[in-house]
Amino acid sequence: MNKITSQTRIAVFGELLLRMNVANGNRFTQADEIKVHVGGAEANVCVLLSQLGIQTDYISRLPQNDLAQLALNELQKYKVNTSKCVYGGERLGLYFVESGNQIRQSQVIYDRSNSSFATIQKDQINWNEVLEDAMHFHWSGISPGVSNEAGLACKEAILTAHKKGLPISSDFNYRSKLWQYGKHPSEIMPDLLQYSTITVADLDAIEIYFGIKTDKNESDAARFQKTFELLKAKMPFLKTLAMSFRKSDGPAHLYKGLLMHEGNFYQTPEHKIHVVTDQIGSGDAFNAGLLYGLSNKLSAQECIEWAAACGVIKQSIHGDFAISTLDEIRHFIKNGSSNRINR
Repeated sequence: MNKITSQTRIAVFGELLLRMNVANGNRFTQADEIKVHVGGAEANVCVLLSQLGIQTDYISRLPQNDLAQLALNELQKYKVNTSKCVYGGERLGLYFVESGNQIRQSQVIYDRSNSSFATIQKDQINWNEVLEDAMHFHWSGISPGVSNEAGLACKEAILTAHKKGLPISSDFNYRSKLWQYGKHPSEIMPDLLQYSTITVADLDAIEIYFGIKTDKNESDAARFQKTFELLKAKMPFLKTLAMSFRKSDGPAHLYKGLLMHEGNFYQTPEHKIHVVTDQIGSGDAFNAGLLYGLSNKLSAQECIEWAAACGVIKQSIHGDFAISTLDEIRHFIKNGSSNRINR
């Protein structure tokens, strides 16, 4: 296995959030205690990549207050570089979580309007400067969903990265409870996604952004490969498309990864997850695993296995962050799930 070089450095742009989780499995209307976690899709990617040995620059706009410092401290604990963040505005974005179970869905309420990130203005980040040392740029569809201003800042970043010739990875990350500023995602996202060389998506988001539909009676693999062919016409630089698929098998979850990379198709076996501790952030962990594999020049099959393994392991961990190690992920890829004690 090739080792990560010190030159591998991924710049990531997104909104840093505080996650307010109702404690003890209670509903929002029963809440008498809140557990606070730091999160945000792009920050989650940074945290796992940093643990796996890849240097990361997290770029955002934050207020200058103690809540923002709390969030930054958590990123810095995992060796994520936050020195390129800019400051302004009055508040950090929040989101509230009511954890579901095998019977009912989890619920999310966003409180992100007028946050420091949502009110970011053009030219507040010098993208030529912050991307100077980057080898790769990553973003997600959550940022353009937060506000028109955040979408414009995201476009500035993407165009700068493209002009620099950097590989650009994206996560479609459609959130129906965002996009409240009068624009439909199909008006914004295609223009931003066209520059991606690597993307992680799901079939529903692809239909919303591009109007691309596939036959639900066909296999996952057939739908995935057909989608890739149609998507290439919309995303001319696209070389790599990955998706995770989740289905139910009674109370258990079946989880697998599919990959198209440089014209070839790859997939993982289905992983059976009997207990889900926390599903939030599993897609971000999947992203990080894929980027780790590609950055480390693993084979395409190994890349998708790393992505799926990271996505599965995250679901055993409370909070947004996938707190994991290279050895733990390698062990999972080799042996699968385990209820043994490592001692």
